Amino acid sequence: MTNDKKTKKQKFPYLVGSKWTAQQKVDGWRHFQVVNRKNQAKWVYAEMVAACDPKVRFWINAKLLQDNSQWQAGWQTLQEIHGLETEVS
Repeated sequence: MTNDKKTKKQKFPYLVGSKWTAQQKVDGWRHFQVVNRKNQAKWVYAEMVAACDPKVRFWINAKLLQDNSQWQAGWQTLQEIHGLETEVS
């Protein structure tokens, strides 16, 4: 007996709980955490919440988090952010 169903690999399996640093401030903040996810058709969305202000929240296509010019995984210091900017330039 074989199982004909293909197990679909979940995109972005560790998304919820992950921490991100925006390269440009979003509503005055740079540090965000993913608190929720939703799948819509072929897209995966992450609900981002500012670390210092839980009222600042928004949904973003999770694919955009892979763009290092906009987002860095983890919480970066200002020195790290400015160091990254000079490397990219």
